Amino acid sequence: MKKAYWISCYRAVHDPAALAAYAKLAGPAIEGGGGRFLVRGMPTRVFESGVADRTVVIEFDSVEKALATHASPAYQEALVALGNGVERDLRIVEAAA
Repeated sequence: MKKAYWISCYRAVHDPAALAAYAKLAGPAIEGGGGRFLVRGMPTRVFESGVADRTVVIEFDSVEKALATHASPAYQEALVALGNGVERDLRIVEAAA
C-alpha cells in the first residue's frame, strides 16, 4: 500500500480567528485519522512559478485513510469552523513508491 500526502497551500488568510478555530479542531481530527504532520510553515525559498504560500504536508499510510479523514465528522466540524476564513489549495496525492 502506497503512502499518501495531504498538501495544503494557503493563498490568503481572511479571518485569523477562524483559522485558529479550524487548527484547534483539525489537528486532532487529522492525527486521529492516522495523519502525521511533516511540514507546517512558510517556504524557505520558492523557484520558477512558485508562490510563497504557507504550506502544510501531512503523511497518511494510504489514500483511503487520507480520504476517510477528510470525510470524517471531526474534520468536517473543523471545516465548518474555518468557513471562508482562508483561500487554499488542498490536494491528496499518492506517493510514487
